[in-house]
Amino acid sequence: MKITEPARAARIRALPRDFYRRDAVAVARELLGAVLIKRSAEGTASGVIVETEAYAGHDDAACHSFKHRTPPPGHRTRVMFGDGGYAYVYFIYGAHNCFNVTANLPGKPEAVLIRALEPAEGIELMRARRNARAGNLCGGPGKLCQALGITRSDYGRDLCGDELFILEGKPVPDEAALATPRINVDYAGEASAYPYRFVVKDSKFLSTRRFLP
Repeated sequence: MKITEPARAARIRALPRDFYRRDAVAVARELLGAVLIKRSAEGTASGVIVETEAYAGHDDAACHSFKHRTPPPGHRTRVMFGDGGYAYVYFIYGAHNCFNVTANLPGKPEAVLIRALEPAEGIELMRARRNARAGNLCGGPGKLCQALGITRSDYGRDLCGDELFILEGKPVPDEAALATPRINVDYAGEASAYPYRFVVKDSKFLSTRRFLP
């Protein structure tokens, strides 16, 4: 899919605020097939979302807002406690950024991690950013942030704006999608088994095929 001028693509619409004002599980499933776009001075890069994970708030032991009714002072989860449709970007392992979209209504701190994209536009730019001429450019949260140029400066960015945003894409039918447990959340006890990871099951651009048949 090549998205060169989103404003001219009449059949494709930017996702509205109300799309995000629902529970994270619903948002995560319906983000499959949507198109994540980042515009910058270097150019535009985009990809079709093929893998997501939902993090369902206060009662989800794998979620950053687990057991928090309000954000701790200065804590990175502050944006999660606001409205749906904003960027929650955080740094992990001293090396990688992860891009999430906030979900649900204010006071319900949920989010969806975007785990993998099928590259669409700006592939040469992605390769330059990742110093990679081949391979899975966006097959993982850190890889896709590097490829699209998403950094912690994007924390709190309105996804209904025109710099970092998501377009409605081609819906992924149920027979082409699969729900599995999330990746690397073994610390979360029984929540580690929740089927909150959603994938386009035959995509070659996934971050991992763990839990897939």
